[in-house]
Amino acid sequence: MGKTILSVDDSATMRAMLEETLSEAGFDVLLAKDGVDGLEVLERETPQLIITDINMPRLDGFGFIEQVRRSSNNRAVPIIVLSTEFDETKKETARNAGATGWIVKPFDPEKLVGAINRLTA
Repeated sequence: MGKTILSVDDSATMRAMLEETLSEAGFDVLLAKDGVDGLEVLERETPQLIITDINMPRLDGFGFIEQVRRSSNNRAVPIIVLSTEFDETKKETARNAGATGWIVKPFDPEKLVGAINRLTA
Protein backbone atom coordinates (compact mmCIF):
# COMPACT_ATOMS: atom_id res chain seq x y z
CA MET A 1 0.00 0.00 0.00
CA GLY A 2 1.35 3.42 -1.00
CA LYS A 3 1.32 6.70 0.83
CA THR A 4 -2.04 8.46 0.88
CA ILE A 5 -2.28 12.06 -0.34
CA LEU A 6 -5.33 14.30 0.12
CA SER A 7 -5.79 16.87 -2.65
CA VAL A 8 -8.17 19.77 -1.91
CA ASP A 9 -9.03 21.93 -4.94
CA ASP A 10 -12.26 23.42 -6.28
CA SER A 11 -11.17 22.86 -9.90
CA ALA A 12 -12.31 19.48 -11.23
CA THR A 13 -9.60 19.72 -13.90
CA MET A 14 -6.88 20.28 -11.31
CA ARG A 15 -8.18 17.44 -9.13
CA ALA A 16 -8.08 15.13 -12.15
CA MET A 17 -4.53 16.23 -13.06
CA LEU A 18 -3.33 15.70 -9.51
CA GLU A 19 -5.05 12.34 -9.23
CA GLU A 20 -3.40 11.14 -12.44
CA THR A 21 0.05 12.49 -11.54
CA LEU A 22 0.01 11.14 -8.00
CA SER A 23 -1.53 7.77 -8.90
CA GLU A 24 1.10 7.23 -11.59
CA ALA A 25 3.76 7.99 -8.94
CA GLY A 26 2.34 5.22 -6.75
CA PHE A 27 0.35 7.27 -4.25
CA ASP A 28 -3.18 6.58 -3.07
CA VAL A 29 -5.19 9.75 -3.72
CA LEU A 30 -8.12 11.23 -1.82
CA LEU A 31 -9.95 14.16 -3.40
CA ALA A 32 -11.94 17.04 -1.92
CA LYS A 33 -13.60 19.96 -3.74
CA ASP A 34 -13.08 22.62 -1.05
CA GLY A 35 -11.94 23.08 2.54
CA VAL A 36 -15.21 21.90 4.07
CA ASP A 37 -15.12 18.74 1.95
CA GLY A 38 -11.45 18.29 2.88
CA LEU A 39 -12.23 18.42 6.60
CA GLU A 40 -14.98 15.82 6.09
CA VAL A 41 -12.49 13.51 4.35
CA LEU A 42 -10.05 13.98 7.28
CA GLU A 43 -12.73 12.77 9.71
CA ARG A 44 -12.48 9.29 8.18
CA GLU A 45 -9.02 9.17 6.53
CA THR A 46 -5.46 9.89 7.66
CA PRO A 47 -3.28 10.96 4.73
CA GLN A 48 0.51 11.21 4.94
CA LEU A 49 0.39 14.61 3.15
CA ILE A 50 -2.18 17.22 2.12
CA ILE A 51 -2.12 19.40 -0.99
CA THR A 52 -4.50 22.37 -0.93
CA ASP A 53 -5.47 25.27 -3.13
CA ILE A 54 -6.03 28.69 -1.52
CA ASN A 55 -8.95 30.23 -3.45
CA MET A 56 -11.95 27.95 -2.86
CA PRO A 57 -15.63 28.40 -1.95
CA ARG A 58 -17.10 27.58 1.48
CA LEU A 59 -13.69 27.35 3.21
CA ASP A 60 -10.53 28.69 1.60
CA GLY A 61 -7.09 27.15 1.92
CA PHE A 62 -5.99 29.41 4.78
CA GLY A 63 -9.01 28.45 6.89
CA PHE A 64 -8.63 24.80 5.92
CA ILE A 65 -4.96 24.76 7.01
CA GLU A 66 -5.80 26.44 10.33
CA GLN A 67 -8.55 23.88 11.05
CA VAL A 68 -6.27 20.95 10.13
CA ARG A 69 -3.58 22.26 12.49
CA ARG A 70 -6.14 22.50 15.33
CA SER A 71 -6.89 18.78 14.97
CA SER A 72 -4.70 16.54 17.12
CA ASN A 73 -4.95 13.77 14.48
CA ASN A 74 -3.51 15.85 11.65
CA ARG A 75 -1.41 18.48 13.39
CA ALA A 76 1.87 17.03 12.06
CA VAL A 77 0.73 16.12 8.52
CA PRO A 78 2.75 18.11 5.95
CA ILE A 79 0.62 20.54 3.92
CA ILE A 80 1.69 21.82 0.50
CA VAL A 81 -0.16 24.81 -0.92
CA LEU A 82 -0.64 24.45 -4.68
CA SER A 83 -1.97 27.74 -6.02
CA THR A 84 -1.81 30.22 -8.89
CA GLU A 85 -1.04 32.82 -6.21
CA PHE A 86 2.58 33.77 -5.72
CA ASP A 87 2.27 36.86 -3.52
CA GLU A 88 4.75 36.79 -0.63
CA THR A 89 2.12 38.08 1.81
CA LYS A 90 -0.16 35.14 1.00
CA LYS A 91 2.76 32.72 1.32
CA GLU A 92 3.52 34.18 4.75
CA THR A 93 -0.15 33.89 5.75
CA ALA A 94 -0.11 30.22 4.69
CA ARG A 95 3.11 29.55 6.63
CA ASN A 96 1.64 31.21 9.71
CA ALA A 97 -1.48 29.06 9.37
CA GLY A 98 0.70 25.94 9.29
CA ALA A 99 1.56 25.23 5.65
CA THR A 100 4.77 23.29 5.10
CA GLY A 101 5.49 24.47 1.54
CA TRP A 102 4.14 26.35 -1.49
CA ILE A 103 4.15 25.36 -5.17
CA VAL A 104 2.84 27.65 -7.90
CA LYS A 105 0.46 26.29 -10.56
CA PRO A 106 0.92 25.03 -13.16
CA PHE A 107 2.99 22.43 -11.34
CA ASP A 108 5.89 20.34 -12.61
CA PRO A 109 4.88 16.72 -11.86
CA GLU A 110 8.45 15.62 -11.09
CA LYS A 111 9.04 18.51 -8.69
CA LEU A 112 5.71 17.90 -6.94
CA VAL A 113 6.38 14.18 -6.52
CA GLY A 114 9.91 14.96 -5.33
CA ALA A 115 8.59 17.40 -2.72
CA ILE A 116 6.02 14.85 -1.53
CA ASN A 117 8.68 12.14 -1.23
CA ARG A 118 10.97 14.47 0.77
CA LEU A 119 8.17 15.52 3.13
CA THR A 120 6.88 11.98 3.73
CA ALA A 121 10.23 10.18 4.05
